[in-house]
Parts: sequence; C-alpha cells; structure tokens
Amino acid sequence: MEVHHLTEDAETFTCNVYLAVDDRPTLIDAGAMEGIVDEIRHHTDGLEAVVMTHQHGDHVAQLEAVVEAFDPEVYAYADHPMRTHAIDDGDTVVIGDEEFEVVYTPGHADDHVSLVSESSLFSGDVVVHDDGAFDYGSFGRTDMAGQSRERLIESIQDLLERMPDTVEHMYAGHGGVFHGDVRDVVETALERAEKRAPKYPDE
Repeated sequence: MEVHHLTEDAETFTCNVYLAVDDRPTLIDAGAMEGIVDEIRHHTDGLEAVVMTHQHGDHVAQLEAVVEAFDPEVYAYADHPMRTHAIDDGDTVVIGDEEFEVVYTPGHADDHVSLVSESSLFSGDVVVHDDGAFDYGSFGRTDMAGQSRERLIESIQDLLERMPDTVEHMYAGHGGVFHGDVRDVVETALERAEKRAPKYPDE
C-alpha cells in the first residue's frame, strides 16, 4: 500500500492527513490545513473515500472542502453532515488495496476509532510514535472535558489484542510515521499511560 503524508510540511496546526492510493484512493482524516485538496490532486485525480478516526476540529475542518472537490464516500463512527457510511467496532473498510478492521478506541474522543490491517495501523490520536511529550510510544491527551485516561488505557489494551504481530507501519494522527515493531511502540505507550503520570504540566 502506497501512503502519502499530505500535511508533513504544514505551517498551521492540523492532524496528520494520509492518502492511500493503489486500488481505492482513500484519505484518512481531512485535517485543518488549507490547500489539502491541491495536495490530494498531486497524487490522484479521484478520491473514493475518506475515513475519519474521530471528529476533533484538527481532523475534520477541511472535510467539507474535500467532499465538495471529490464527492467521496465518508466513513465515520459518529454522525456528521458529510457522513455517508456509519462504521462500528468490528466493521471492515478497504483503504488503498488493503482491508482494515475498525477498532473502537475511545478515551481521547468518544467517537475515536483505529484502523488495523495485516501490515498497517492508522491509530488516530489514541497512540502516536512521538508528539513532543514522549518519544517512541505516546498516547492521546485526556485532560480535557469528556476525555478519560482510564478509557484510553482500555482502548490501547483492546488495540493490542486485535492488532496482528505482522503490523510494521504506524500512521498516527500526530508526530512522525513509524516503520518497524509497531507492537513495541504501542506497548510502550500503554505502559506510560498506565503510570497515570500527567502528559502535560496542567493535566
């Protein structure tokens, strides 16, 4: 599966936006960076689907612009005016040329899902490789209203149970892309989250 990180050079705050091409061009999250439509067009003339990990502003701000430009199917756990397909835990969705299982992973957001195939993980904000707070295994913030560190820990545990050992590509909502032993990164994030230490000074 060929994946492009479209917001790698973004100058404004946004989540990471990934475009998987191959058989079924699919966008993972829409981000908040103006010009994302042009970035997509650098790699494909048509976009068949957008899959949302969750609906925080930095992940959905440009969704309307993407839908207007490409008229893709939009997959999301929670209701959204642009959603065309509801997804739930255990569902499958094709991204690029691979089939991914939907794993419901709340804690950072009530509608958060992660996407797992035999080779790759789109983890959204539940687990990231590096984000400025921790390197090699960090996790989504849980210090804001409606968030829960306890539920996030359960979500990471669920993700580990459902993730094949063959996963070697991790595309998180923030930080860098990681290629290697993804399970070890996720286990490290779980250990840090379980220590209950604050991720941010004011948490």
